[in-house]
Parts: sequence; structure tokens; C-alpha cells
Amino acid sequence: MPSTPPSPRLIDLLRGRDPVLVLTGAGVSRESGIATFRDAGGLWEGVDPAEVATPEAFQRDPARVWRFYDARRAQAADAEPNAAHRAIAAIEATGRPFLLATQNVDGLHERAGQRGMVRLHGTLWKVRCTTCGLVTEDRRVPLVPLPPLCACGGLLRPEVVWFGEVLPMDAFGRAERAAREARLCLVVGTSSLVEPAAGIPRTALEAGAHVVEINPERTPLSPFASECLTGPAGEILPELLLRAGIPMETAA
Repeated sequence: MPSTPPSPRLIDLLRGRDPVLVLTGAGVSRESGIATFRDAGGLWEGVDPAEVATPEAFQRDPARVWRFYDARRAQAADAEPNAAHRAIAAIEATGRPFLLATQNVDGLHERAGQRGMVRLHGTLWKVRCTTCGLVTEDRRVPLVPLPPLCACGGLLRPEVVWFGEVLPMDAFGRAERAAREARLCLVVGTSSLVEPAAGIPRTALEAGAHVVEINPERTPLSPFASECLTGPAGEILPELLLRAGIPMETAA
């Protein structure tokens, strides 16, 4: 458990039926062994991900960018959802109004049983044609050939949001609406540095929600959060559910 115990208000809100919004970031997947963009040494061949996760990088060298994303897909395919993923799915399974807004693209939330969610940064498991615009699911690991091509002959790109690109407005809009309606907002495993996703908890605070940050380190959100629980989400969330009487098994 975190060094600071959870408040009675948090446990009461978890037990209740009021709307819940959960925002997750790369720290949740790190507990499943998936490296983050900010990990020392980078994820791929010591390369700064900003060099292979921009439209400009794709235009310069699509094969290099696809080698990076093929490595990410392989890593995600080998990973398993952890206790934090399952605990979040268990909150949704209680049947209350619920939305998960995730910045993660690895698909582990879905594999944990999550249903009510928006992907703010897209997904590794879809591709989009740069010629005809068709979006399709593609779960091949590894992808062959690299770079992959659409049936129309156009070049495919990962269906993810790159640095310098705009978030999908439908997903972001749903997250903002959920932030305004939520009585409890859990912010889990995110640095709270990447805008505009980092603004979602601020919207929830302004609307009167109880905003709880769960993260190993303090972030720019920490001074403003209703409470901060410091530690691994895979330990903190199951303990919160235990105190609130929510069985983890409901996520199955």
C-alpha cells in the first residue's frame, strides 16, 4: 500500500454508484514489462522515440519507423495484463457509469476485460492507409513485409498518435464529458506531462470530482489532486478494491 493511507471518502466513492473516470498512462503497462518512452536508454536500439514517432520521421524513412513499431508490437504481444489492468476492469464490471481514457496503445486493457474505454493515443493493433485512408486491424507479429502495404498499394502507417499530431477528437471529447460528470477520477501511472490528456483531471477537479493520483512519483498534478497514493498501481488498486468490497474476479 502507499505510504499515505487512502481516505475514507475514496473508499466510500468506490463502494458507491456514482460515475467514475479512470485515466491511465504508460506506468500501468510498465508493470507488465513494457518499456515507456521516458525509460532510460529508450525502447529501441537506444534511439530517442521522438526520432521514430513523428510524421516527419515516417516521411523520411518509413521502414525504420515500422521496425520500431514492429518491436513495440512484439513486446506488447508477449506482455500480460497485470493486477492494475484487472482492477480497473473490475471497477467497470460493477455496472456503474464508467469510462477509461487510456494513453496506452498496447491493448492490455482490452485483454484484461475492459469495455468502456477510449484510446487517446490510438492502438498498435490497427493500421491506416496513407493513400486511401482505410483503417484495419492487423495483429500479425512480426509484420511482413516492412513497411506494410494496403490492398490499394498505398503505404500503411500505425494507427497511433505521433508527436505533433492531434488527438482523435471523438475520444478526447468523450473523456472530457466523462471528466465533467465523474464524482471519482483515478489518474493512474501517468506523468501528467503530455497535453491535452493531462488536462482531463483538471477538468474533473473543476467539476467537483474527487481526483486521486496513483503513481510511483509525484507529478505536476500532485499538488492539485484531492489525494495522492504513491506506489505501484498493481499493488495499490487491488488493495483499494479489497477495502471497498469489489471482487477482482468480476473482471474475468
